Amino acid sequence: MLYTKKSPLFFFLILIPFFSIAQKGKIKITLVDSETKEVVIGASAALLKQGSNTYVDGAQSDVNGQIMFESVDYGTYMLRITFLGMLDVLKESIKVDKEQLLDLGTIIMKSDGSVLEQIVVEGRVPDVQLGIDKKVFDVSQSLVSVGGSASDVLQNVPTIQVDSDGSVSLRGSTSVKILIDGKESAMAGSDINSLLQSLPANSIAKVEVVTNPSSKYDAEGQSGIINIVLKKDIRTGLNGNVTATGGSYDNYSAGLNLNYRDRQFNFFGGYNYARRNNPGDSFNDNIQLIDGLVSDKSEQTISRTENKRKNNSHTIRFGTDFYAAPKTTLSIGANVSVRDNDRRSYINYQYFNIPAYGASSERNTQQYEDDLGFDLTFDFKQELKREGEELTANVTYGSDKEDGTNDYYQTYASGIAPLQRNNVTSESGKNWNFQTDYVLPFAENHKFEAGYRGIVRNSEDSQWSELMDAASGQYKPDYTVSNDFDLKNSVHALYANYQRMLTEKVGVQVGLRGEQTYLNSTYYNLDPDADEDKRVTKGKQDFFRVYPSLFLTYELGEKGDKVQMSYTRRVQRPRGWQVNPFLNISDETNYRQGNPDLLPEDIHSFELSFAKFYEKWNFITSAYYRHVSDMTSPFLRDPAEIAHIVGDKSNVTYSRWENVAKQDAAGVELISKVNLLKWWDATANVNVFYNHTTPYKEFEANEAENFSWNGNINTNVKFAKATSMQIRADYRAPQEWLQGKMKSMTGVDVALRQDILKGKGTVMFNVRDVFNTRKFRMENHLPNQLIKMEHRWMPRTFNLSFSYRFGIQDLNKKNNRSEYSGGDEEMGGVGF
Repeated sequence: MLYTKKSPLFFFLILIPFFSIAQKGKIKITLVDSETKEVVIGASAALLKQGSNTYVDGAQSDVNGQIMFESVDYGTYMLRITFLGMLDVLKESIKVDKEQLLDLGTIIMKSDGSVLEQIVVEGRVPDVQLGIDKKVFDVSQSLVSVGGSASDVLQNVPTIQVDSDGSVSLRGSTSVKILIDGKESAMAGSDINSLLQSLPANSIAKVEVVTNPSSKYDAEGQSGIINIVLKKDIRTGLNGNVTATGGSYDNYSAGLNLNYRDRQFNFFGGYNYARRNNPGDSFNDNIQLIDGLVSDKSEQTISRTENKRKNNSHTIRFGTDFYAAPKTTLSIGANVSVRDNDRRSYINYQYFNIPAYGASSERNTQQYEDDLGFDLTFDFKQELKREGEELTANVTYGSDKEDGTNDYYQTYASGIAPLQRNNVTSESGKNWNFQTDYVLPFAENHKFEAGYRGIVRNSEDSQWSELMDAASGQYKPDYTVSNDFDLKNSVHALYANYQRMLTEKVGVQVGLRGEQTYLNSTYYNLDPDADEDKRVTKGKQDFFRVYPSLFLTYELGEKGDKVQMSYTRRVQRPRGWQVNPFLNISDETNYRQGNPDLLPEDIHSFELSFAKFYEKWNFITSAYYRHVSDMTSPFLRDPAEIAHIVGDKSNVTYSRWENVAKQDAAGVELISKVNLLKWWDATANVNVFYNHTTPYKEFEANEAENFSWNGNINTNVKFAKATSMQIRADYRAPQEWLQGKMKSMTGVDVALRQDILKGKGTVMFNVRDVFNTRKFRMENHLPNQLIKMEHRWMPRTFNLSFSYRFGIQDLNKKNNRSEYSGGDEEMGGVGF
């Protein structure tokens, strides 16, 4: 574990050779119509593992009738080719054993003699593709997510959980890296959860989960990386779809996606509008203990909150791929997000044994926000002279700005003067991402990869608060919660991977990644009467770390079965809101504060995985272990310890982000896909884990041992050619924490789908949280305080959606065969 404050020469030490694991080849075919002798454009091809029929990759024939599969692992495959109005073609025993192009020549496709208008097309992209290092979940056909957001989509992915506040966790850890199209979203600012809740579900093609990434990937994320892949059509010609959804609580959304592709260009774009109304509720019971026990003399505050969160979001995405030369591709793209939020809360407080407040009080809160975010991206790919040698680069710039007001008015039954506060807030950020990767194959059995990645973020947050003065009846500045906060964060990384097959069955990959990180913050106290030395508070972090990775793989037979052992070192860096020392008092009984001295978590991760593929049953099981140092968490303090912050209020909880403990976590995870019958399949996930958390001495908390589990199951039933149903159920068992316990949570979603208009249209109806049981519940135990909390972001909802697909597959033909109907392959995967 190399750790140092500076990084002069260490970056160059990582560019050294190691050993190799993954050898890959290419497959090429050309399709020709038996009657017209012309090439077939827009035919779909699925590459499957020989024997197990496991889906590997999908593609479509281009304007030259050619289909190309890039980066195919060594092995034996079968190829299934389909095209509307033609007989299917199945080519078996395709052996890829060299790192070069395997040209299968010309394949003749024959008409099936049917009438095009009477054809009903069946088929689905596999819901899950299981690999040792990555699991890919096709969510383009997730019926229960229709009309929702990216957060709803992630909630339906095995191994991922989404809390009621939108925070995402993987294998029980919220320290997870979330990417969009392989990159950090520059327009997300410091709050990726808000972007996920505004990103429409129908714009997402698949979700990739990497639980133990190699050195090629960003080292951030305690439990791994979640990559959200947006839809992008590869079909030739003009294609598109329109969608419209209406749901309970006046939720509406609509979208249009278009794609045009010819020999040299691929243009894509889309617009989505969503009006979301999320009613929710919460309950909080705060009891002061006497001699560690609840007494009839204990001070107690019970609050019940009704939340109404309304927002309108406009999401625009457009771009183009330019095939400048056979080996050169340039791409540019842009994403724009315009959002406005109207959040209102009504809180009823009941007081017991607190005479100063009387029996009760009521608080009405209103928060308005306008948000504009965008990012611009440029990609470059150049294939070089040697087969498999290539250089890729990416530059992305993004900006996010949010302005708003947050006001509340509170009245007390005891006759205390009402409490009125007006807040004006502003957040802005600018992000740059730079990345370049180089791949150099040395020979048939090994290759070298190296690259650089840089991330530069600058953000400015401010809040100006005014409090009503009861004596004068005028608003006056409240400098205790008025502040400016600037954050400058940058990460510069170099990586190298060297791979080699040691034998026909044993492979090894060793990698090293060096990262230099800067995190500089400045907090401005706006009180003109503050001491000179307290007006500006600066935080500075400057450190260099090296992150090694090691993968060993053993192939079992020719069906793709394999065993892999891996080790990686990872990091979880603090976020902007975790280091901002601003005191959040939006709820008078719940104070929250960031910590500018918060250190990054240091993680060592080990994993042993086994994948098995049968004809109708595939599964992957993983045993994993993580050791985390400097674990970050909001730590609760007793009011007596923080009297200088909360005054004489005894009914207040106060939490501050701290490096509170070290943790050892271990678990076993199983993901399985079973084709029970031709019309019935199911995907299940179970994660059983144990963690032991040891708090540092400066924090008064007991060690916590936690044995828990979570799981979900998703099943699809096809009643007829055009009618199907999807059911999803999830369960999260109780979990112990350092200062409390999270109770169990469960939920069930159901959806129905009916294809209409000869397969070009689809009507879907879904019910989320059928039994209205998804509610976050937690208890916190402090030496002198007991806190019980319940929170529900959204009750049971109903959605009705309609989508229509259109497109011309072949601009060179004018017969009906060029028209394509059916399939949900807009993401650019295999079509049926």
